[in-house]
Amino acid sequence: LKDQFDNLDKHTQWGIDFLEKYAKFVKERIEIEQNYAKQLRNLVKKYCPKRSPKDEEPRFTSCIAFFNILNELNDYAGQREVVAEEMGHRVYGELMRYSHDLKTERKMHLQEGRKAQQYLDMCWKQMDNSKKKFERECREAEKAQQSYERLDNDTNATKADVEKAKQQLNLRTHMADENKNEYAAQLQNFNGEQHKHYYIVIPQIYKQLQEMDERRTIKLSECYKGFADSERKVIPIISKCLEGMILAAKSVDEHRDSQLVIDCFKSGFEPPGDFPFEDYSQNIYRTISDGTISTPKQEGMRIDSKTTVGKAKGKLWLFGKKPKPQSPPLTPTSLYTSSTPNGSQYPIFSIEPVHYCMSDIKTGKPRIPSFRSLKRGWSVKMGPASEDFSHLPPEQRRKKLQQRIDELNRELQKETDQKDALIKMKDVYEKNPQMGDPSSLQPKLTETMSNMDRLRMEIHKNEAWLSEVEGKVAARSDRRHSSDINHLVTQGRESPEGSYTDDANQEVRSPPQQHAHPNEFDDEFEDDDPLPAIGHCKAIYPFDGHNEGTLAMKEGEILYIIEEDKGDGWTRARRHNGEEGYVPTSYIDVTLEKNSKGA
Repeated sequence: LKDQFDNLDKHTQWGIDFLEKYAKFVKERIEIEQNYAKQLRNLVKKYCPKRSPKDEEPRFTSCIAFFNILNELNDYAGQREVVAEEMGHRVYGELMRYSHDLKTERKMHLQEGRKAQQYLDMCWKQMDNSKKKFERECREAEKAQQSYERLDNDTNATKADVEKAKQQLNLRTHMADENKNEYAAQLQNFNGEQHKHYYIVIPQIYKQLQEMDERRTIKLSECYKGFADSERKVIPIISKCLEGMILAAKSVDEHRDSQLVIDCFKSGFEPPGDFPFEDYSQNIYRTISDGTISTPKQEGMRIDSKTTVGKAKGKLWLFGKKPKPQSPPLTPTSLYTSSTPNGSQYPIFSIEPVHYCMSDIKTGKPRIPSFRSLKRGWSVKMGPASEDFSHLPPEQRRKKLQQRIDELNRELQKETDQKDALIKMKDVYEKNPQMGDPSSLQPKLTETMSNMDRLRMEIHKNEAWLSEVEGKVAARSDRRHSSDINHLVTQGRESPEGSYTDDANQEVRSPPQQHAHPNEFDDEFEDDDPLPAIGHCKAIYPFDGHNEGTLAMKEGEILYIIEEDKGDGWTRARRHNGEEGYVPTSYIDVTLEKNSKGA
């Protein structure tokens, strides 16, 4: 860059302009922060309560929370002012001072460069003048020589003319020699100054300009960091302001506000009493007692209880169906009647206690899988652990075996790499005996080979167990899939709160199995084959599982999936100990097995 002085001049000027441009940006940002803080304070001032001592309006928690939020917002505005002040002092003021110093330094370096260039130009002019003078004197000497030679050869020329021409030639020749020496001296001086200019003076000036420009870049970097630090310093206080707003929002108590409204507007007057019944039918039915609501008198309404039950069943009601009583009694027959003045009973409705009890049993039936899970969980806890994981459920056993096979394969790969390394080292020792004894590696190599054989046997044994488990799981999955389809067709979907069908009337009309054999209920729970796992899931949120048939879980717990969500928002899962139940589908992250054939 020895000849790029003008371009460097432009570049350094551009750097200063960019510095001032960034300073202008920071100034405008400071103005934005100041205006923002001012507007926030005006907003807080506008909505702050302006109550006089006579003002007795109730202090609702929502109003108190809003006033607290205004106070926090006022503090937040103060932090924005702190940001503006920090930016103005640490960034903008520093940039303006450094810009002034940078301009002064740049001016000084450029003046030194221009002086060096002017001095070099002056040396070049002196050398050029001496060169031109030497050239002129040489031409004059040549003319004098030609004149002398012409007179010397002329026979008519006098001796005086010849001597004069000879003296003139000697004079010109002497002057040409002096100019030649002067030109040589000036040329040597110029070359020295030029070398000094381009290899000493100018590089030094350029180095100073480079250092100046690098300091400008570093200063910009520091200002960028200071710009961000000004904001970061107030973030903890701003976070506290926002936390205060959140606490103010949480302090809102709707019950307390309602009580304040009640206390504010409570009058203390008793509510008006009931209006008396005004009977306008006394002239029509004089036999009816005053102030009672009656039904038309009917003859032959006194009947026994059996007749009442039969008629009540066949009675047509207003909406086509008999309404369900709120609190049905557990008596053989219940008759709610209305007495008439002539002593007859009018049947209103009746209910059969056996039918009520059976329908109640159907709606609150316990989850059968919970009993089966209890028995299976007990067997898992009591069963001893074995090498082939036969004490675990099939799917859990399959995963354990697969994990063990993967671990054994990794160990086998390590042993294989170690064997290869030992073989290479042994070859090196055999070729270069001075590096080591090859026989010293033989015991380690033999041990590695033995470990590899042992690991291969272990892998083969576990793969045999795994193939056996996968065959059993596939067979049980097919069998369970067919049984689940039949179960779904007959009973419909099931949720943790109980069983239900798509048609509400089917549950009421299905006759209860009262005369079934006592062992049939127990046989339903004696299913030794557990449902196969079709995948696994991870609990994203904790679930209490208070309802019957549900399964409690902790956040991050891993469960087996034995039945997918059928559209009701519940997934059937199983723990490692065999306990089963339903969990919310939105609370878990489900991963289904690709090669599973489960239900």
